Amino acid sequence: MLKHLTITHYALIDHLEIDWPEGFTVITGETGAGKSIMLGALGLLLGGRADAKAIRAGEKKCVVEAVFSLEGLDVGDLFARHDLDEETEGGECIIRREILASGKSRSFVNDTPVPAAFLKELGSHLIDIHSQHQNLLIRNERFLIDTLDLTADNAALLSNYQSAYHALADARSRLRKLREAAEEGAKTKDYLQYRLERLDGAQLKEGEQEELEDEQRVLSHAEEIKEALYTASGCLDGEETGVSNLMRRAEEALRGIADHFPDADGLAERLASCRIEADDVASEVSRRAEEIGYDPARLQYVEERLSTIYDLEQSFHLETVEALIAHAEDLRQQLDAIETSDDDIARLETEVERLSEVCRKEAGKLTEGRTGAARAMERELTERLSLLGMEHVNLQVSLTPRECPDEWGADQVVLLFSANQGVPPRDVSAIASGGEIARLMLALKAFIARRRQLPTIVFDEIDTGVSGNMAERMAKMMRQIAADCQVICITHLPQIAALGANHYRVYKDDTAATTLSHIDRLSSDERVTELAHMLSGTQLTAAAIDNAKALLAAGAAVS
Repeated sequence: MLKHLTITHYALIDHLEIDWPEGFTVITGETGAGKSIMLGALGLLLGGRADAKAIRAGEKKCVVEAVFSLEGLDVGDLFARHDLDEETEGGECIIRREILASGKSRSFVNDTPVPAAFLKELGSHLIDIHSQHQNLLIRNERFLIDTLDLTADNAALLSNYQSAYHALADARSRLRKLREAAEEGAKTKDYLQYRLERLDGAQLKEGEQEELEDEQRVLSHAEEIKEALYTASGCLDGEETGVSNLMRRAEEALRGIADHFPDADGLAERLASCRIEADDVASEVSRRAEEIGYDPARLQYVEERLSTIYDLEQSFHLETVEALIAHAEDLRQQLDAIETSDDDIARLETEVERLSEVCRKEAGKLTEGRTGAARAMERELTERLSLLGMEHVNLQVSLTPRECPDEWGADQVVLLFSANQGVPPRDVSAIASGGEIARLMLALKAFIARRRQLPTIVFDEIDTGVSGNMAERMAKMMRQIAADCQVICITHLPQIAALGANHYRVYKDDTAATTLSHIDRLSSDERVTELAHMLSGTQLTAAAIDNAKALLAAGAAVS
């Protein structure tokens, strides 16, 4: 439950602190006094949109902070998923939101920074703010389905169904893509086969292009190469002037003076080493000279083979033989996939049929639970609406098969409603008045509060469209709800305000320089005065004071 709220520099509020008691609390005040400002501040704590315009004029930031009791709430997993301590000492949780003049905001839970999205998730476990626009939920099918699932305790069944539904949706998507690929493949099969045959027919080998290009250069200059090799051979191995013979003669001369010149042996050894290398090169040059020959037939073959490779590279927009070989393998795989697509499609069709049956069974379990919940919901809402002055109400929760099941099941849910005897029920969105929808929504909130672990409900002028005796009945129902959770009601009706166990008044204080909103907890005498003003307006009369006292006495007598 909400225990304490602090608001600083927010809109018309300079600094405000409120301790919130348990039970049924009412808040009153003139229009524009600042009641909606407090709701806006609470909305920030629940992850609402931050706006720098909310900062009080002249201030650098505004801060909203609340202390919540987590007693009895199952939020341990939520805190664990975000690596947060579940609670502070005393079982309390502190939420703080700061808005800076730059428009940026910061959020904290137990002094640990968190994203605003986490506040939304956490806030859904802590407080439910019901404003006038939420009355539209009564026309929202998803809200009705959620209410039925809550009543039927369908959380596990819904999880099982949604797992099956998403698996089926994934299988259907894969089947659609496979069929599209198969259809496209059938159109391109002949073209792919033709391209593969061109590549396979070439019998390409890795490294072939480089080898052929080297060989082409040799064959194209065979005579020039052979002549150069012969010249080199003569220079290395000629009988008189060959390098090898000259080096041998130099070596012998050095060895001849070794006895007289100690360094001669070392120099001779170095020459011997060079001569051996020169002899080896000479032998290689001579051998290669004999091998080289002009072969027009071989040159023609090499040039034709290279032409084939170049044509393929140009046709396939690739630059190497290796890339052509890889592309051939890719084409082979595409053709294999086309050949086996019928089998793949058949297997996936079988899987879709299996998952469809699983979905049907899981959806059936949901429908069964929702049907039972619908009957319970009809009975309890009829009883509560009767207490709210609708003695002849006819309310039905209609479940019909949905043409196309979605992730929430196979049920189409409509709330059928008639407030008058003899008038057949119709879709509530088509016939219910504002006052009827307000009472119906209150009955639904009471129905939900008994089943949902929600510690605090805030009603913002849920009494719109009702007055007098009907307002008193609504107040009594809110007091009943307050037996299970904390209820805070913002109201303009004295009949509702009189039944609150606690009463706060919001008011504005105008000065020459500024306007500030304040909130005070009223004493017994102050409540009489506030109710009297609500009954008679600005002019306070004795009759209004007596009427206010009577309303409070009647409220105190309500069990």
